[in-house]
Amino acid sequence: MADSNIKSLEAKCYCGSVHFTIDIPTAKLPLATHLCHCSICRYQSGAPAVFHTELPDDVEPRYIAPSSPVNLTTYVGEGRTSSWQFCSTCGCHIATVGIQPDRLGRIVMSTSIFKEGGPENFKISRHIYTDSTGDGGIASMLTSIGGREIEVWNPPEGDAGATKAIPDKKPDIDDPDRLRAECYCGGVSFTIQRPTHEALNDEFMSTFVSPLDRTKWLGTLDACDDCRLVTGTHVIGWTFVPLKVCEPAIASDLLIGTAKTYVSSPGVLRSFCGTCGATVFYSCDDRHVGLDSQVVDVAVGILQAREGSMAESWLTWRSRLGAEGSGRRYDNEFTEALVEGSKKWVIERCGKELTFTIG
Repeated sequence: MADSNIKSLEAKCYCGSVHFTIDIPTAKLPLATHLCHCSICRYQSGAPAVFHTELPDDVEPRYIAPSSPVNLTTYVGEGRTSSWQFCSTCGCHIATVGIQPDRLGRIVMSTSIFKEGGPENFKISRHIYTDSTGDGGIASMLTSIGGREIEVWNPPEGDAGATKAIPDKKPDIDDPDRLRAECYCGGVSFTIQRPTHEALNDEFMSTFVSPLDRTKWLGTLDACDDCRLVTGTHVIGWTFVPLKVCEPAIASDLLIGTAKTYVSSPGVLRSFCGTCGATVFYSCDDRHVGLDSQVVDVAVGILQAREGSMAESWLTWRSRLGAEGSGRRYDNEFTEALVEGSKKWVIERCGKELTFTIG
């Protein structure tokens, strides 16, 4: 007979190579969950923030065959206190695991990969490391969720944790016409140009240029289930650029540097860093109208705009959340807050809603 005092929660990445359950005492539910906005998490996930909860003592994943821990890639950045784990096949972020003596083996799990990820199991109560975004990131949109005010925590000024969350900027970020995109380990690194004369005058490519400022590209937040399960986060930010404005040149196979690719559905190719796990590109046949005008989605979490994580000097953000229906089905409370918060955030900046369709 099942123990009524224990609840089994099932987690699975998009491709299913990582598939497990955890057994949680019901008295400990919902698990306290935070959004980490530090640059390390953003550059290792490609997302605006990661959704994390620390598992209680003695709770460990129980893998469901044929899945096993061998399907994970583990990355430990220089000077880090925990390892970063992601699916070796689809790139989905799974967890961080403590590697220092005082935290050895402690598991901080992505909540976004659980089948039942709503507030009954995972209660979002805190933003951390928002200062490292430079502009507040999506924490500026999410001041409350489900009527609860969300606490914001940052380490004291001068604390070692306050600085190590912000990697060094690249020298070429000073070029006003070049934006560096780079994962945390640096294995995938390229620059993006502003809309070129050719892009502005091309019927297809010009549809991805900001309708308000022709020196900017479009940006959107996306809550679709596929993206959630290949990034391991509730929401990801995308911008859309022609491959031909990227330097060095990137072929349509998206294999630059340490990138690995994964076909998530017919006609859809995604890429992530095979070393640190950051989501990098999304490509689909509908935007591959020719070698000279192929447009790809670039994960905004790896952009290194000097003003901050939302890269507002480069992007005009849509006020409408992509795949809102998927987000509501998964976690309606969080999605409702993001829908309203992102709309307000855009209106404050642009004076109106921007609900444009992205081709």
